[in-house]
Amino acid sequence: MTLPLVAADLALLRENRPLIDVRAPVEFAQGALPGAVNLPLMDDDERRQVGIEYKQHGQQAAIRLGEQLVQGNLKASRVEAWREYVADHPNAILYCFRGGLRSQIAQQWLQDAGVTRPRIEGGWKALRQALCTHIDSAAAQPMLIVGGLTGCAKTDLIQRLDNGVDLEACARHKGSAFGRHPLQPPAQIDFEHALGKHLLSLPGAMVLEDESRQIGSVNIPLTFWHAMQRAPRVRVEMPLDWRLNQIHRDYIDGLWEVYLHQYGPWLGWTLMRKQLSSALARLKKRLGSARLARLQRLQQLAFREHERGNRQAHEAWLAPLLTEYYDPLYRYQLEKHSGTEQLLHTGDWDSCLEAARSWSTTASPEPSAAQPLAKQTIE
Repeated sequence: MTLPLVAADLALLRENRPLIDVRAPVEFAQGALPGAVNLPLMDDDERRQVGIEYKQHGQQAAIRLGEQLVQGNLKASRVEAWREYVADHPNAILYCFRGGLRSQIAQQWLQDAGVTRPRIEGGWKALRQALCTHIDSAAAQPMLIVGGLTGCAKTDLIQRLDNGVDLEACARHKGSAFGRHPLQPPAQIDFEHALGKHLLSLPGAMVLEDESRQIGSVNIPLTFWHAMQRAPRVRVEMPLDWRLNQIHRDYIDGLWEVYLHQYGPWLGWTLMRKQLSSALARLKKRLGSARLARLQRLQQLAFREHERGNRQAHEAWLAPLLTEYYDPLYRYQLEKHSGTEQLLHTGDWDSCLEAARSWSTTASPEPSAAQPLAKQTIE
């Protein structure tokens, strides 16, 4: 019986099809398809041994070694893991790097166990290429960029829009020296895949936050970022007290909630203090030694007050951080691009939200004229 194949179609991701990645864990960690679960055919060491055998003695020798390494109870446990997943997700699809030998072997073992599931033709590589091509194509769609000083709640504005693209959520980083997320950042490949999958649901105009190309440890794909630089903009302007409250919610309250949930009160507090202290120390080159030392003293005092229940004490170092670091940095960038950007609206948060909604309605095609997304039902 011929083992079934499905094309590397983006409809698989658009429909959130369950995916079984049979590559080794080290490959999965470097980047997987969105929503995939890693149930490997071989572990990292087995894959390494088979790879050496392939280079030295060819494919057939590598297959024989693989069969020796994964047999008996070990083989049965891996087949059972696939069977259990398919039992819970009957329309699951398998893939490996190129959709070749490893996913084909997994298919055959599953079929021998009475379960027939398809594999992706071309595997991870083919579907990744399709996603990256889609990101480049999406760069031609209308874009609106939301700018403004730090603390203007630009991310919140993006999240209020049906056509907002939250790049910071994809990057798991708030895009600043203090923006690192407590959880592990995504690999560059996973960031691109998360962005590409989100763009599948936005065939028309989109609204994004003004970002540097690098967000945390990842980079916005170059074609897409260049399109962002050419896009029209709205600029949020809010008073310092309002922005300070927003920064406090982001950098202190929100961060503490995540650390507390992930690590508990003692370790969470220790790790949060370490993150905030390290982030401030990294600004030494821009702040200068004297100003950094002053802010570090204020920060340490705020930590002690926080432990006593006074979270508002952080404003003593957050306020000068805004006025002495972030605001001058943003205004420098504004002057640098003065005269080259297309500014559609400047105003407070609410007016910018309405401006973005109005622009989105104008920039998006009428429903009757819009081209429907191709949708393929794949069994």
